[in-house]
Amino acid sequence: MVLAGLSKRCVLGLALLGTIMGQSASADWHSFWHAKHVDYTRNNVWPQPFVDVDAQAVQAPFAVMKHNGWRAHNTIGNELFREGDCSLNLAGSRRVEWIAKQAPHDRRTIYVLRGTNQDETELRIASVHQSLAAMQIGGPVPQVMVTDIEPSAASGGWATSVTRQWMQSLPAPKLPSTTASGSAGVTSGN
Repeated sequence: MVLAGLSKRCVLGLALLGTIMGQSASADWHSFWHAKHVDYTRNNVWPQPFVDVDAQAVQAPFAVMKHNGWRAHNTIGNELFREGDCSLNLAGSRRVEWIAKQAPHDRRTIYVLRGTNQDETELRIASVHQSLAAMQIGGPVPQVMVTDIEPSAASGGWATSVTRQWMQSLPAPKLPSTTASGSAGVTSGN
């Protein structure tokens, strides 16, 4: 009854609108069910897709710390070069040899601490290369890189005095007079 009073144009307009709305609703209906299927699948495999990403996020800072520790350990600092000619002293040669022969293969990079000027740095690098050339290295020759990060170090005399003071301040070891169950212990005299 309501449609009887409307003009032909109005009826055609409503029909066209209904057709357009029907197609749009149909497309939304399929995308709605597709999204529901994706959500259902994600919920059933949770937390597996996120475990690897979380593990990598947790391990990343430790990998950086491990790399920085090896870099500090493999740095040939000021105390390992002679003052006048910037050549390696005995301790420096031994450190280079240890890095080249005994360090893990993926950690055999030698870091040379930058000198006060470019000439001093180049002399230090040349000294490390000469030391490496004199060695019988099984495998590839370690890479030599320049670094500005000086490793923390202390003199041997200071470290020895700290260790001796610590050893002197330790109390003498003593066994308890009773056991955990309350019975007489070894030192009670029974």
